[in-house]
Amino acid sequence: MSDKRKKIYIKTFGCIQNMIDSEKIRQDYCSKFYVEVDDYKKAEVVIINGCVVRESAENRIYGLINEIRKVNKKRRRNIKVVLSGCLAKILLKDKKRLKKIKNKFPEIERIEIKDGLSVYNCKKGAVAISISRGCNNFCSYCIVPFCRGREKSRSFKKIIKEIDKYVKLGTKEILLVGQNVNSYGSDFEKGNSKSLFPKLLKTIAKKDLEKISFVSSNPWDFSDDLIEVIAEHKNISRLIHLPLQSGDDEILKKMNRSYRSRDYLSLIKKIRKKVKDVEFSTDVIIGFPGETEKAFENTVRLCKKVKFKIAYLNKYSPRAGTLAAKLYKDDVPMKTKKERWRILEKLINRK
Repeated sequence: MSDKRKKIYIKTFGCIQNMIDSEKIRQDYCSKFYVEVDDYKKAEVVIINGCVVRESAENRIYGLINEIRKVNKKRRRNIKVVLSGCLAKILLKDKKRLKKIKNKFPEIERIEIKDGLSVYNCKKGAVAISISRGCNNFCSYCIVPFCRGREKSRSFKKIIKEIDKYVKLGTKEILLVGQNVNSYGSDFEKGNSKSLFPKLLKTIAKKDLEKISFVSSNPWDFSDDLIEVIAEHKNISRLIHLPLQSGDDEILKKMNRSYRSRDYLSLIKKIRKKVKDVEFSTDVIIGFPGETEKAFENTVRLCKKVKFKIAYLNKYSPRAGTLAAKLYKDDVPMKTKKERWRILEKLINRK
């Protein structure tokens, strides 16, 4: 007997948080008797969980829709597109842009928002657990606070209960996820800005787990208490992701990052003093408005001092709605951005 269920294909763009959201989408559609396929050409419905943090991600989304259009024309198919994720949230807030996109891509059947689950099985024996959503920092280049909203922490008890459940099932590795994990719990009580993340991490580290990691963490919230917890527990990952974004103080100020290069290096030194075998990964934005050759050299100099193990390098692109897009001209030529990208890529990722 043939399977009469509609076939869906889910494509996720962006961060681990989007992957967690896609798990919710998958479960919702499968509960409605859809079946997931691994090729969009076989599907009746393609669900795109879209990221808008970078222009390149958004362009890849539109590129996929164009490919679906070609399949529809060539094979006389009627593959429909459903947009979800951060892109959907931004479009629903901007009616003019929404109308323009839907006119350009009639394949988009609808736009829907799915509140994500808290857990994503990222690989065998490992799960990613969301501990908070949204962000309060409003870095000038970042669209996240506008599409995910203000930071909201999940219940301490519920997180621990979930972890206990997965430990019983044999999970050995946990990844804690949030736009800024360091400030977890600071929204629980008005007037109390103290983070509960060190306490949460310490509680989890005492469980039967081989490895605990966390992303992402901002330098200005990386407390002495957190450093002590990491130092005390060997099952907490010794690879710490600590976004730099720029090594130039003027650029950091324009980015609305509340630290300077000296502060960042001081934190690195403090962590290394306590956690002997620690390594660092980072994010760097290349070609932010006003980034002169000297400013870029300051970033190179800092990267040489830290000796990052991995760097996620992104060429700046203005995001509509952000402060940077309103205030600053995108004045660094793409050719220069690419050249600077190659320098850092060779320095850090191709040692």
